[in-house]
Amino acid sequence: MASTASSIRLPAIVLTPGEPAGIGPDLALQIAGAALPCALAVVADPQLLTARARLLGLDVRLRDWDGAGHVPGELAVCPVALARPADPGRADPANARYVLATLDRAVRGCLSGEFAALVTGPVHKGVINDAGIPFTGHTEYLAQRSGAPRPVMLLAARDMRVALVTTHLPLAEVSRHVTPQSLSEVIRVLHRDLREKFGIARPRILVCGLNPHAGEGGHLGREEIEVIIPTLEALRREGLDLIGPMPADTAFTARHWKDADAVLAMYHDQGLPVLKHYGFGEAVNVTLGLPFVRTSVDHGTAFDLAGTGRADPGSLRAALRMAIELAAHVHHGGTERTEGK
Repeated sequence: MASTASSIRLPAIVLTPGEPAGIGPDLALQIAGAALPCALAVVADPQLLTARARLLGLDVRLRDWDGAGHVPGELAVCPVALARPADPGRADPANARYVLATLDRAVRGCLSGEFAALVTGPVHKGVINDAGIPFTGHTEYLAQRSGAPRPVMLLAARDMRVALVTTHLPLAEVSRHVTPQSLSEVIRVLHRDLREKFGIARPRILVCGLNPHAGEGGHLGREEIEVIIPTLEALRREGLDLIGPMPADTAFTARHWKDADAVLAMYHDQGLPVLKHYGFGEAVNVTLGLPFVRTSVDHGTAFDLAGTGRADPGSLRAALRMAIELAAHVHHGGTERTEGK
């Protein structure tokens, strides 16, 4: 086991595996066998992890979380009890509050300084809603629990970063949520966290229009003229480096997005299909605007793969690597580079 002295210097990362009937527990157990440059705590039911390890044929020893560094072949656990035993692939709404309890434990640890960052496995929003609990996603829940007024969803894959103005909304409601206030708040959070968490001294942000062809001078919608352009101009006067609004089909050509540190899309399916096509399996979901670092996998619960041994831990490994990297930037005071790209 790593010595106490060396463990103290390692960042403490907390992992919530998410939906217990999904692949989250599998992934947590799969990464346990590797050497990790952090102290890792998994918030879960130990009986769930033991049963899933047996099913997967993985020899993983569980121990209580004590702050010590990760030991290959072990998992340090912060125990939270399931309401009912979880069968792989068979979601049970009775365990919805368990999922939220694991998040609550992790948030408390991040806010207290016990953990440097949170990494989340996939949850199933429908199962939580079926339990009678209003839940729109990790991003909104973590913001509410930590008192963050404006969370911003960003996904990163290799050298591409895509942030969103709106997240989990029906398409018919997007336009009325793109307001001068919401847009300026999102851009300020994105600019600040690119500096403080990604270490980019002067971030360049490429902003998509809402409508096809960015409204085509008002012929395809007036949101660009009435909301987006005036907001960008006001923020430029504050010194922010903003490009756009640019038609999304142009913004995501390589010669444009590669000159920016992040692309800001107006809605979920404007930006994320491009990023997931570019880097699915290695993309990482990052929640900006929180008082702590939070990263996540870029995939769902994959009930059909749970307990089979065929789940790919690549995205979880990427999320863990990024959590450690971002936590280091925060610990060392944010900006370290003068240029982004």
